[in-house]
Amino acid sequence: MKKVSNMVTSTILSMSLLTVMAGAAIAPALGIIRSHFASSPDLLVQLIVSLPALFIIVTNLFFLSISRRLRTRAIALTGLTLYVLAGAGCFFVSNIWILLLLRALLGVSVGLIMPLSTGLLAFYFPPEQQARLMGLSAAMNQMGGVVATLLAGLLATVEWNYTFLVYLLGLGALLMVLRWLPNEQLGSSNKRGRPFEPRQLLKFHPSVIGMLLLMIIFFVFPTNFAIITGRRTTLSGEAITLIMVGLDLVAFFAGLVFGRLMGCMSRGMKYMAPLGFLAGYVFYVYGTSTMPILIGSCLIGLANGVGVPYLLTIASIKGGKNAATTVMPLLSAALYLGQFVSPILVMPLSNGIFGQTDVAAPYKVAVIFCLAFFIQVWLTRHFQSLPPEHNEDESRMKKAREEYAKGEAISCATPEEMQRCFDSL
Repeated sequence: MKKVSNMVTSTILSMSLLTVMAGAAIAPALGIIRSHFASSPDLLVQLIVSLPALFIIVTNLFFLSISRRLRTRAIALTGLTLYVLAGAGCFFVSNIWILLLLRALLGVSVGLIMPLSTGLLAFYFPPEQQARLMGLSAAMNQMGGVVATLLAGLLATVEWNYTFLVYLLGLGALLMVLRWLPNEQLGSSNKRGRPFEPRQLLKFHPSVIGMLLLMIIFFVFPTNFAIITGRRTTLSGEAITLIMVGLDLVAFFAGLVFGRLMGCMSRGMKYMAPLGFLAGYVFYVYGTSTMPILIGSCLIGLANGVGVPYLLTIASIKGGKNAATTVMPLLSAALYLGQFVSPILVMPLSNGIFGQTDVAAPYKVAVIFCLAFFIQVWLTRHFQSLPPEHNEDESRMKKAREEYAKGEAISCATPEEMQRCFDSL
């Protein structure tokens, strides 16, 4: 596998900064936007945030066909150009229907960018590097959410439509792609070179279902935290905002160290996300003061920060070099489907099981989903084949094969290791 420059890596990671901004970026200004469109139904105003997710899912389902016709740079440039034009174009629009059309096009753009932002890491890098890089990708995603949320909040203080200028951040990634991203043709065959068939996707079901459950669970937090915390505590709106940003920062740092965590405790990593979410929401259920809320937020941030890159790492290694056209679009669709259906599922279940008077009911439903997530992980633990630890032994085997191919002396430390080296040739 040829060496990939740092600028190519940075270019791929720059796309990860943008994907979470599709809906979340304008969330802080939704109240101001609702006031501007006071004569429009509330459903249409809510669609301004949620509509992109639907079109991300639809675009992901067609990504394989798109990748067969266009090369990577063309896909990335198309996606990023549409991202900037459709995202920032809302600044010039005062008709809600045109606004929704642009938001739908923004979803299409993210549907093109998202599989590349993770799939190209599997395309260019060997499995032993993917855990670290998937962690960085998830960290960049979280950081993009933090930066976009803060900027959008500031821009909203000027005027409602200024919020959409936050999508101009896509210009940086657009220029990087134009300058450094190689123009590759993505394949769709499996590791044995056989043409891709839809039934081959069945082997990825643990990661896809896991991502769906993870996002349903996580999005209980952004859709309910501010309202519930405001009712149950004396924390100010500013303090609640800081806690929400702090959770994203915890997830960011968890992504940064994800590669090391995989090296230290790879066998137990599959359980960290469901258990972290479970503990976090239990603290929320019983938390009516600041400390349990802070502990719960840290646990949920940690669970999200390691859960997403773990599922991406498992899927990318199982998908091989062509994961960008096979499993990554599926994971992207599951991720955004989870975000979209989370409030649709959680609120009726909260009212039906615990009643409308129970303020913490959404958190209790989240606990139920956490238990389901843990059971799903446990039942599929053998299918969730962790990447080989790619420890020193694996590295030496690889080095031995390279040395043998070049006719060089094979450097093995012990007779037993020498035997394993020869067995691996």
